[in-house]
Amino acid sequence: MGQKVRIVHIINSLTFGGAEAMLCSLLLRTDRDRFEPSVAALIDDMSVAAPLAAAGIPVFTAGMKPGVADPRGMVRLALHLGRKKPAIVQTWMDHSNLIGGVAARAATTAKVVWGIHHSNHVKGVAKRTTLLTVAACATLSRRVPTRIVCCSEHARRVYGKNGFDGERMMVIPNGFDVAAFSPDAGARILIRDELDIATDAIAIGLIARYDPLKDHAGFLHAAAIVARRFPSARFVLCGDRVDQKNRALMATIESLGLGRQCRLLGARNDVAKIYSALDIVASSSISEAFPLVVGEAMSCGVPCAVTDVGDSAMIVGDTGRVVLPGDAGALASAMCELISMGTESREKLGQHARRRVRELFDLGAVTRRYEALYDGLVSREVRGDAVALEGLATKEPIPA
Repeated sequence: MGQKVRIVHIINSLTFGGAEAMLCSLLLRTDRDRFEPSVAALIDDMSVAAPLAAAGIPVFTAGMKPGVADPRGMVRLALHLGRKKPAIVQTWMDHSNLIGGVAARAATTAKVVWGIHHSNHVKGVAKRTTLLTVAACATLSRRVPTRIVCCSEHARRVYGKNGFDGERMMVIPNGFDVAAFSPDAGARILIRDELDIATDAIAIGLIARYDPLKDHAGFLHAAAIVARRFPSARFVLCGDRVDQKNRALMATIESLGLGRQCRLLGARNDVAKIYSALDIVASSSISEAFPLVVGEAMSCGVPCAVTDVGDSAMIVGDTGRVVLPGDAGALASAMCELISMGTESREKLGQHARRRVRELFDLGAVTRRYEALYDGLVSREVRGDAVALEGLATKEPIPA
């Protein structure tokens, strides 16, 4: 067996989030006989790092602080990369693309692969430092990365319009473990008992960290409309900072008279079980690239009502409902339509959703596409000639 390909994955942190979850899923599926992966986190937040430690995947932290430009952290990262001597450095988000890309170029001869896991940076919501970071990356995209992997077709288009080198960009979608995320009748009973939700009540979930881009207020306004038509409906909100300590969230819930109908769970490590307790999952986001929550819910056989942002409409296809972002009335109508179709029709729709995820977004297939990209980059380095990367990912939308 030949020498393993050493890869360092650089990410902002290992907190709760879509890119972080996808990185962990990819690493746990990576062929360890062929690849030697490790992680470097810019910020010391290890909220989702436990599975990596259990799998023996090393994690280094650069000791940076959120929102603070710290040259010492970049130096620590560059020294770490110099010691590791990776063949490939894969970065995962805007800030780690910039910081990790520059550090990798300064300290190694590694091939650099950037990761794009965002799409629209909404004015008035996106931080100025983030906008400056994206602009800097656009300028450096022709010199630092060998390849730029976008998690969605929408992200590829948006970042291309923002000045990123289109010739280096490719799409590898997020993937889902259809074994881990699957319908679970037992979990449905247990979670509903825990949350005091009747067996025959409609339960609608919003699984998202508290962030302006997720538009919790929009979801709650839609929920208030649904509750007037279906008083027994219950709304399950799960995610980081989604709890009773969040005064802004609680104020919105109380102002809409939803205190009795809402269940606030905060961050949970048993999200797959939460999905199984739900009848519908909503995504009210005003900006997404490729939302993991939607694919996870579909994999669990739960139909979704989503806003038309990022690749959400493409993911859902004809297995749910899609509405314009920022329109609480339209989102409420979509949820009411799914409720009104009845249990049997809704379950058939959920089965169709699970088949769609298995056919288009299986985690094993997505992992192989990343591995094929890495193999191609290493082979190119060894041979010194061009390598065809077409077929590893697509520059066209994934067919519905």
